[in-house]
Amino acid sequence: MSETQAELSPAAAKAPAKVNMIQALNWALDDAMSADKNVIVFGEEIADPEGGGIVKISHGLSTKYGSRVRSTPISEMGFVGAAVGAAVVGFKPVVEIMLMNFVAVCMDQITNHAAKLRFMSGGQTHVPMVIRTMTGSGFQNGGQHSDFLEAWFCHTPGIKVVMPSNPADGYGLLRSAINDPDPVIFIEHLNNYWTPGDAPERGKLIPLGKARIHRPGKDVTVIGYSRSMLDIPPVAEKLAKDGIDCEVIDLRTVQPMDMETILTSVKKTGRAVVVHEACRSFGVGAELSSRIHEALFRELKAPVERVASEDSPVPYAPPLEQAFLYTHAELEAAIRKTLA
Repeated sequence: MSETQAELSPAAAKAPAKVNMIQALNWALDDAMSADKNVIVFGEEIADPEGGGIVKISHGLSTKYGSRVRSTPISEMGFVGAAVGAAVVGFKPVVEIMLMNFVAVCMDQITNHAAKLRFMSGGQTHVPMVIRTMTGSGFQNGGQHSDFLEAWFCHTPGIKVVMPSNPADGYGLLRSAINDPDPVIFIEHLNNYWTPGDAPERGKLIPLGKARIHRPGKDVTVIGYSRSMLDIPPVAEKLAKDGIDCEVIDLRTVQPMDMETILTSVKKTGRAVVVHEACRSFGVGAELSSRIHEALFRELKAPVERVASEDSPVPYAPPLEQAFLYTHAELEAAIRKTLA
């Protein structure tokens, strides 16, 4: 039994079989704060007097841990900068940026300070901080509240990017992100929040940079993360009825990518399809497609296919928002195309 598991209360040991992402992330923060007094949490409206966060992920934590959990003014540049300073002097801040588009307000603190201090200090200064944020289309939040911007940070050396798709992974990955000596962007999808899944094992950490084979198969490798892992499995099950056996991989950590797992799978199947909600151009799918082609060009049976959303801000009107996002039919067509 790990030290963290030993510290858990009897109530935690009786966790339900199924939970949603909100509950799993709340457990992760609670267990991390219980295990390490240097873990601090802050962001807009996250303390209990202000509601415990916009979707209640930090509910109950300020009551339990007092001043280690603080609501901040609406000043992302200010409180992310404070987190960088706190991390440098030994704390492990977990900062919540309410919606991912708001990272644009504090990009200087993230990319010029948090990401670069280890490099610019010759490895003497680490910045062990986590920036949690949420996003996703399908909720009529409009173009300034719904973008997937993971490629910005994947393109920034010094930052890890984590995007869980289910409650158990959300718990284990957040615990590992908090323990990591360098900054981590932890991106949560609104659609995944209320989708029930297997409850995490309290105290069990999932290493960053390690993908998960969600479904083994032999005909084509389908790679996704975050919201796309709600869409890929039902399409794979539908195709299985036609004799098409998809191997489904959940990246979990987008940067660094687990290329060993990906290339082993694609070498076996000879085909690959990459799926993500972010816009198609210059996205994670393009990078992954390039890496697969470079490593396995002579072994591929078909070009790598990409399934992604339109190159557009996320529309507000429901019909347009639906048209912006890729469909199950487009995903199915891309998989069948690799087999044609």
